[in-house]
Amino acid sequence: MTTALITDSHCHLDFPDFEGKIGDYVASAAEAGVHRMVTICTRLRNEPSVRAIAEAHEPIFYAAGTHPMSAAEEPLATVDELVALAAHPKFVGIGETGLDYHYTADSAEVQKTSLRIHIQAAQETGLPLIIHARAADEDMARILSEEHANAPYSCVMHCFSSSAELGKAALDLGFYLSMSGIAAFPKSQELRDIFASAPVDRILVETDAPYLAPPPYRGKRNEPAYVAHTARVGAEVFGMSYPEFAAQTETNFERLFSKAVLPKASAA
Repeated sequence: MTTALITDSHCHLDFPDFEGKIGDYVASAAEAGVHRMVTICTRLRNEPSVRAIAEAHEPIFYAAGTHPMSAAEEPLATVDELVALAAHPKFVGIGETGLDYHYTADSAEVQKTSLRIHIQAAQETGLPLIIHARAADEDMARILSEEHANAPYSCVMHCFSSSAELGKAALDLGFYLSMSGIAAFPKSQELRDIFASAPVDRILVETDAPYLAPPPYRGKRNEPAYVAHTARVGAEVFGMSYPEFAAQTETNFERLFSKAVLPKASAA
């Protein structure tokens, strides 16, 4: 039986956990049906090495931005800088960017400035914005809405684990919610209920590898292959078979990340 194909929409393959072994992780992902992944650069000075990973492996695409927890330590990105990166054929999204007041509330103002710069780049390029939101729901909903009223853009709430209110605000703007391993944790029923109330055509799946491995690997290093475990929980949440849910998330991913196109297999 052919394994249903699925995409890991958010991972960090430039992290030391994967150094020198990315080909092995791509191969194990393929065995699990994970035929495509987007690796995310969180500090723009690392963009060349992340780009090199995408260039070296056909199933890997990439995005780049300044993570909100690094916004105070990194040079502020410019719109022109982000727009220039978007010229690369495998560069498929802007971010991750966002707001994180859990550990880094003291840099809230620079985070907000950085977020608006990334949003403008998404507006100018037409590429989707990749949002990290933690303990900042009110500011996040307000800024996303204000900027969307100025000029539309597309967006995914990566590793969504925020409130139902922020989820609704994002969905009302036409954005997407991404399920990570958190949604598969036994104690995450409230989060699963938020996903269950969302339109299934607005759902993506991701690992955020090397973080947040889903059961049965919780507490271990996460990897793209494990997105299939989160997707199996997603299928249960939406009352679908795994192949149906995998196919739906593929459609959703390709609608949002329209640049992340794999070459068609040639006919025999």
